[in-house]
Amino acid sequence: MSTLVKPHGSNKLKPLLLEGKALATEKARAEGLPKVNVSSREAGDIIMLGIGGFTPLDGFMTRADWEGVCDGMMMASGLFWPIPITLSTDETTANGFGEGDDVALVDSESGEILATMAVTEKYTIDKKHECMMVYKTTDSEHPGVSMVMEQGDVNLAGPIKVLSQGGFPEEYGDQFMTPTQTRAEFEKRGWKTIAAFQTRNPMHRSHEYLAKVAVETLDGVLIHSLLGKLKPGDIPADVRSNAIGVLIDKYFAKNTVIQAGYPLDMRYAGPREALLHALFRQNYGCTHQIVGRDHAGVGDYYGPFDAHHIFDEIPADALETQPLKIDWTFWCDKCDGMASMKTCPHEASDRILLSGTKLRKALSDGEEVSSKFSRPEVLAILREYYASLKDDEKVEIKMSGHSAR
Repeated sequence: MSTLVKPHGSNKLKPLLLEGKALATEKARAEGLPKVNVSSREAGDIIMLGIGGFTPLDGFMTRADWEGVCDGMMMASGLFWPIPITLSTDETTANGFGEGDDVALVDSESGEILATMAVTEKYTIDKKHECMMVYKTTDSEHPGVSMVMEQGDVNLAGPIKVLSQGGFPEEYGDQFMTPTQTRAEFEKRGWKTIAAFQTRNPMHRSHEYLAKVAVETLDGVLIHSLLGKLKPGDIPADVRSNAIGVLIDKYFAKNTVIQAGYPLDMRYAGPREALLHALFRQNYGCTHQIVGRDHAGVGDYYGPFDAHHIFDEIPADALETQPLKIDWTFWCDKCDGMASMKTCPHEASDRILLSGTKLRKALSDGEEVSSKFSRPEVLAILREYYASLKDDEKVEIKMSGHSAR
């Protein structure tokens, strides 16, 4: 009997990835079906559905689901869900098949058939309404808004059968862990209470501090890195993974941290994405989600602690995974160490505020970075990466105005 939290809305995980003979049969059948190209974001959602990360969903949402999630974070069934999981296409493609037909979902970049789908509904949405409800803005400069506004005009709903993990296991090896695998590892280690630490950056001293706060009170921490697409100027997943790996080896006690990755693209939805992160971390077996400053934020679209507050606005039974809310953290010269607004009594002039944006800019400019900001072993890996960049790539980093943590 498992001692871990139950998957969201279910007593067991619901992976949609076919295996063995069923997989071979469906792959052959898919070749003859009408093809629908899917975006990078949609491809990530398909893979997440395949590995059970989006348990208990069986596919892409209906219009009733979309409306309920946008307006009240609740699917038509009554299941709590904070961000629509939808698939879209253009009108011409949508007109090529009817409701009740099966289609093959094709990765628009690789050309690989990722899944088949039984189309139960074709519908249109108010894209600006989705943006306003989910992202709290319709500003086209917001990367999540841009993602929604550029998607096709027709949404397709229906259950899917997943045929591929999109090359993630081959590219990332043991770092790409499914919910089944993380749960098995937690149980092997005897962990019952686990905090997920969300990151799309290498970990600086503030991130390290957040993880260690969790280690002090829980059995372990899952450092869970995004492996999908980022925005221009962000540090690639392989470089980030190496930097996190050396930090774990050098600065964390043994058997307190696991590093793993998941296949989604960032949506940069701030508070709503914090809820989605907690939801799928429940499926991965985590009891807690570390929520620091501007979780999943971008630019100045959200307040620094909006992601804290949103957990107080949802029903108490919406999620089993709970937020571990941590205040603004920094290095304090007078404390001579990392501290937070709750623990440090000193002046702002004594504090070094840390952020991934500041670190990226300093490294791209070739500036010296203090060990108070980031560990020397981490900085060595990052300097090597930045030294390998071409001048135009460094300019892109400096011009990238959206800062997400």
